Amino acid sequence: MKLIALNLPRDFTEDALAKLFKHYGNIKSCTLVMDEDKGRSKGFGFVEMALEHEGIEAIKQLHGSALGKNKIRVKQAD
Repeated sequence: MKLIALNLPRDFTEDALAKLFKHYGNIKSCTLVMDEDKGRSKGFGFVEMALEHEGIEAIKQLHGSALGKNKIRVKQAD
């Protein structure tokens, strides 16, 4: 199941994103979208969970949670 995580802190790293989601299951892929000019996160990324129920649990636990000063949003990617 492919997920999108929105409103991430701008100083977030791809490793931090993977670590955040790994707690809910196996990750097939993880990509943090970067601003090439500024060399930092654009504030969102994609995570593909190995199993659908793992993705559903990640959404349930992470959507609306606080990450630093940010309230992140997690949903299924189209």
